[in-house]
Amino acid sequence: VLQSSNSLKASYEDWLLTYGLSVSPFHLRWQTALFNRQFYSWGRWKPRFLYLWFSVGMVFGIVAMFGSVILLGKTLLQTLTQMLTEAPKAQNDRMLQVVVSVPPQLFNDLVLYLVFLLCFVLLSCPHQQVPGVNLPVSQLTYFFSAILISGVIHEVGHGVAAIREQVRFNGFGIFIFIVYPGAFVDLFTTHLQLISPVQQLRIFCAGVWHNFVLGVASFMVLFLLPAILFPFYYTGVGALVTEVAEDSPANGPRGLFVGDIVTNLQDCPVYNVEDWNSCLGDISEKSQVGYCVSAATLQQLSFPARVYRRLDGTVECCSNNSLTDICFSYSNKLDNHLYACLPARKVIEASKVCRTNMDCHKDFVPSFCVTPSLENQTRLIRVKHPPHIDMLYVGHPMHLQYTVSLSSFVPRQNFLSIDLPVVIETFCKYLISLSGALAVINAVPCFALDGQWILNSFLEATLSSLIREKQNRELVGFLILLAGSALLAANVALGLWMVTAR
Repeated sequence: VLQSSNSLKASYEDWLLTYGLSVSPFHLRWQTALFNRQFYSWGRWKPRFLYLWFSVGMVFGIVAMFGSVILLGKTLLQTLTQMLTEAPKAQNDRMLQVVVSVPPQLFNDLVLYLVFLLCFVLLSCPHQQVPGVNLPVSQLTYFFSAILISGVIHEVGHGVAAIREQVRFNGFGIFIFIVYPGAFVDLFTTHLQLISPVQQLRIFCAGVWHNFVLGVASFMVLFLLPAILFPFYYTGVGALVTEVAEDSPANGPRGLFVGDIVTNLQDCPVYNVEDWNSCLGDISEKSQVGYCVSAATLQQLSFPARVYRRLDGTVECCSNNSLTDICFSYSNKLDNHLYACLPARKVIEASKVCRTNMDCHKDFVPSFCVTPSLENQTRLIRVKHPPHIDMLYVGHPMHLQYTVSLSSFVPRQNFLSIDLPVVIETFCKYLISLSGALAVINAVPCFALDGQWILNSFLEATLSSLIREKQNRELVGFLILLAGSALLAANVALGLWMVTAR
């Protein structure tokens, strides 16, 4: 039995070796030489152009190395400041952005990928998401696809640059650690050590450079998407509803439906998704608008009701069981605050939006600006989506924003998918975010990241005449790497603390 077990184990190991597979706890790695011919084809294509291309990448990588230190230092100070504030602003929350980092010499990719799991960049843009923290399940495909593509493009840069500098290319591979995908290239180390520091810089900076180019290319596609899709989709006519969550307050017979085009929120015009978000933000920050109602109509629609104050100080004058009536407040000529329970739809439809009674003076008809008396942060919002009847929404504006998905692109033909532009937009945004994050993190002069090799080659290229002893140059590099690693670790620790504290 023991001999049979050993034979089976040997056969299994031979099978893994034949197919370039390596399996260990939480880690799967695959390496192949199938793409070597393609890599050599790329690396020998137009040598002069590739020389200029990777020389520009070298300059970018060196600048990115210094820039990443400044960015992480600034981020650390901002995080410390945010920790000391008693009530940080929710709309400016910064979330953990995980990135993949694979240096060209991948002999211990398991250890390096553990470093990857801790690496992050705190980006300025709001609403960044994190797997396991607040990333929706529907976004996981975008997230992991963008990570894999960013990692592959990163390693293709290293591989092509290495072949351009006459370094032997052994193979390309991908791996998965737990659930996170990554890529790597296997280079002949002896060749890599024999070439000049400047040549090494072109190779080590190529990954960061290619990630930057990928981010720029994704941004250009995102920016030019209306022109690219113009033959099939038109824009500027409103925000197209693509999904309404089941628990959304906008769900219902008089709510929003997939295919509706929203044109207005209150008196705020909506031409695209950005307008939708901007209008909801303004409605949330500003006080509730009122509606002009003539004195005669006010007397006709109102009915006696008991007035009482809520815990937050606002006034309620309608029955709690009413689904159509809302308590409105207004002021008369004596500036007395009066309240009336009115049918919301009859008051709002065909009414002019106002802030004060002065906005309602027209044709000498006595009118009042009646304002919904609602709890703090709650708003009454009129949503226009012709040809349907206006939707009246009562609640927090952000609940409407989070439960309704929209697109700025309206199909010219019914058979065209309403989701395709959203898929392209979302994927481009993930590529910009993750590829940019990968470039920033890999440029940090930190142990096991590209920044380590960039720094060592940079010091060899610039300090050889000033510091003649190689041992002393290595000591300088070690101290800088130690400081860079400490800076990155501090950002990681404080970032994790900020996420878990919330």
